[in-house]
Amino acid sequence: MDEALRVTDSRPKFRLKSVALPNEHGAWGFLFEPIAASLAIAFSVGGIWIAVMTVGAFLSRQPVKVFVLNRLGRRDPELSAAAVKFGSLYGAIFAMGFGGTLATVGFSPLLPFVIITPLLAAQLYFDSFRRGRQLLPELAGAISISASAAAIALAGGFHVINAVGIWLIFIARLVPSIIYVRERLKLEKGKANSRALTLSAQAAGLVIVAFLALTRIIPLLPVFAMSLLSLRAIEGLASTRKKMRAMQIGVWEVVFGVITSLSLIVGYHLGV
Repeated sequence: MDEALRVTDSRPKFRLKSVALPNEHGAWGFLFEPIAASLAIAFSVGGIWIAVMTVGAFLSRQPVKVFVLNRLGRRDPELSAAAVKFGSLYGAIFAMGFGGTLATVGFSPLLPFVIITPLLAAQLYFDSFRRGRQLLPELAGAISISASAAAIALAGGFHVINAVGIWLIFIARLVPSIIYVRERLKLEKGKANSRALTLSAQAAGLVIVAFLALTRIIPLLPVFAMSLLSLRAIEGLASTRKKMRAMQIGVWEVVFGVITSLSLIVGYHLGV
């Protein structure tokens, strides 16, 4: 009996998953959309290492956040130890990707990550005060993580302007998506929401992508994908919309993300 009690008491008082993996399920799409699309159009060994580095950095955020919050709050040594364990593992993945990048393509393709350093610092700041789910840090995270598209494109030999154009496609896709999902969930819960903010963000994204296509910085096909996203926003916030649960809304956003990525890939390979 005493042995059974000791075994029970030795179990951690928290779920390892909450330390090891991010709580935001949509973040996985934000991570892999730019990586997959940019590797499909600008494949290189250096690009693979950048992808590894990005995944390591993405995964590191959760244990770092848990560690900081634990130090500021409950100070559970087991929780800190778990956070350090996973943080070290993910840090090693990041270091491996960083080293592989330097060895194959040098430092210059990593300049997009240097640019978004203030956004990463802002995210860490908000995480430290349990405010990571607010709009500003979520937008900062989307812009930061999509920098991988530009870095991989640069590693694959793309011109700076074209690499930035690819990055802007994903910013124009992810930022309005975050705003749309937030406002759609408020609407479904009967809370005050801003249809104007959502549609303005979506329209701005469409204009940016259309400008990039008209100036031949990117293919034309992503414009149609962004148009589809605009129609989704209009219909999704209309009084005649079909009501959805949070999971359904999230699944559809993954679908729209795949469509946007495919439009970029097909557009580049077919020249449309």
